[in-house]
Amino acid sequence: MNKPSDEKQFVAAPAPNEEEVKPRRARVSDAVDPDEGPAEKLERKRDYLEGFLQKKPENLGPGEPGGALYESVVAAIREIYDPEIPVNIYDLGLIYGVEITDENDAIVTMTLTTPHCPVAESMPGEVELRAASVPGVRDAEVNLVWDPPWGPEKMSDEARLELGML
Repeated sequence: MNKPSDEKQFVAAPAPNEEEVKPRRARVSDAVDPDEGPAEKLERKRDYLEGFLQKKPENLGPGEPGGALYESVVAAIREIYDPEIPVNIYDLGLIYGVEITDENDAIVTMTLTTPHCPVAESMPGEVELRAASVPGVRDAEVNLVWDPPWGPEKMSDEARLELGML
């Protein structure tokens, strides 16, 4: 004995004498405003994209990525260039992380291209000085790590373009 909930629902095919009604197909002309020219459409898209890209996340603390203090520390680090490569060390991928503590201390985790880099002794000190010089940062600390090792894949697209690797 079948329960009512076990009954299967079937949809009957139209009878041979009934006309099958198909939904109207979507057309490009339905989506295009005849009064809007290509220039107006492009301008509308540009406004949307610029607004989207400029919008900052809401309820963001100053020490969080995207926050004012965090971005100021990153901007200060971006002013440091590798002496042998004409790219800043942030875009070069030598900075693995920037952390701002609740006490506004900046902790930068970085590496160098090789352990035998000629600036191995001076570069971490320069990063620490630049991060500590940002207004609002109480103190800065640099942790130099070798794992994971640096590789060209860590570079930003801007750095690759500058070095002709794109």
